[in-house]
Amino acid sequence: MPDPSASNSFLGQTVSLMSSAAGYMRLPAIASTGVAAVLTVLLYFKQKALIYPSHVPANARTDVPRPSQFSFKDYEELIIPTNDGEKLSAFYIRGPRGGRNSKLTVLMFHGNAGNIGHRLPIARMLIAATGCNVFMLEYRGYGISTGEADESGLNVDAQTALDYLRDRAETRVHKIVVYGQSLGGAVSIRLVAKNQAVGDISGLILENTFLSMRKLIPSIMPPAKYLAYLCHQVWPSDSLIPNVKVPTLFLSGLQDEIIPPTHMKRLHDLSNAPVKIWKPLPGGDHNSSVIEEGYFEAIADFLNGIVAGEKR
Repeated sequence: MPDPSASNSFLGQTVSLMSSAAGYMRLPAIASTGVAAVLTVLLYFKQKALIYPSHVPANARTDVPRPSQFSFKDYEELIIPTNDGEKLSAFYIRGPRGGRNSKLTVLMFHGNAGNIGHRLPIARMLIAATGCNVFMLEYRGYGISTGEADESGLNVDAQTALDYLRDRAETRVHKIVVYGQSLGGAVSIRLVAKNQAVGDISGLILENTFLSMRKLIPSIMPPAKYLAYLCHQVWPSDSLIPNVKVPTLFLSGLQDEIIPPTHMKRLHDLSNAPVKIWKPLPGGDHNSSVIEEGYFEAIADFLNGIVAGEKR
């Protein structure tokens, strides 16, 4: 099992890297304040570049850290085809074989910058805290995955990942918990809402995600708040989350400078999950919530509660 103390050090590096990229979405708002024509062009024609900055931080499309760099021993590096012709990179990392959560796999979707390699320290901490397996999918247009990111494509990618776990001999008997950070939260909500009836999705974990992209625009591009209707990358989590019927954990950094914490609170209030847990992280901003005290403990308690509940 990875050494938690080393994981904390790696985690700090990840937070620093992602924080350096966090201001990217705010730059157009600063640069174009008061220029309606520029804002209109940005929102309508350049929104994919703003929402999916896969090249941030520098070299994120080519420099993808590998599990071996973080002392993982039991893992697979995969290339998974989609039904629309893309090839997606993925990591499947096993927890301790025969451990308490060895039949539970966390399907992880990251935020809108960086790549899956940048989140390997989070996988280390998840495994150290819970003993679960972790499946990390790289979206199209990110890291070494082919294609170009957009809302419909990322939804295809998420479904591809879930179908892979359902079809793979080792994981088809596993319980699956879907875990999404920021943009990955929107990906996760839709995936769970559309697939929960099968019965193998046991839970949903959301961190610092938004109600919808249109409702987020006034925060990240204040001068464009009256132009939000031009956003065709909608991600309507607020209309989907009432349909989610699996236990849900909400991890909310109360100092989030990108997505107002009110978005997470409203998603919590809209949820009709049979069990919903609100975990505020008082000092956590958009990227540093993972290093807040109690973050991984809350996930461990949530996963252990799911396993215990299903054994009753």
